[in-house]
Amino acid sequence: MIKIAPSILAADPLHLGEEVKRAEKAGCDWIHVDIMDGHFVPNLAFSPAVVAAIRRETSLPLDVHLMMDDPGSMLDTFLSAGADSVTIHAEIRGDLPELLGRIHAAGASAGIAIKPATPVERVIPYFEQAEMILAMTVEPGFGGQQLDARVPEKISALRQAGYTGEIEADGGIREDNLKFLTEHGLTVAVMGTALFRNEDMEAAVRRMHEMTRN
Repeated sequence: MIKIAPSILAADPLHLGEEVKRAEKAGCDWIHVDIMDGHFVPNLAFSPAVVAAIRRETSLPLDVHLMMDDPGSMLDTFLSAGADSVTIHAEIRGDLPELLGRIHAAGASAGIAIKPATPVERVIPYFEQAEMILAMTVEPGFGGQQLDARVPEKISALRQAGYTGEIEADGGIREDNLKFLTEHGLTVAVMGTALFRNEDMEAAVRRMHEMTRN
């Protein structure tokens, strides 16, 4: 059964606590928090203080995605704030094995993200060091985009290359394309507007869990 991870980037920023609680009550599995530095992507979003505030509002795992040129500079701060998993990008110039090791040393799960144009081969050397691969289905930085048609095959390629951990996708995922993505090997769906702009989030989550069961 798919794990549903609502992205708070699409939540009402004036009522984040209530939105997180609404997602938990609806039966969501994780909370996805995008961190943007204004350099790696052309947007700014969320600080360690926001992660810590969300941590106080929910017992759900916090899935923190660092869209940063230099994630190592603030990695320990986000881990201390309550991140259960931290994902860094394969496209950065930093030392990926060292960063993944720091995440594990803090007791968190580690993930590696790749943009739509980044080939699967970029992450194959790190399969054993990452509990999750995040395949971006849109160019990162803004919500509400359309899913990139190249990504389902990329998810399949990760499985064919022997990756057995979680495969997460983020961007343009909706109830009507979720089953198709799970058939390619997706196990975690990050969903923003499709959830937070749904008047009956609980019913939507229940349907998506049911359609991807077994």
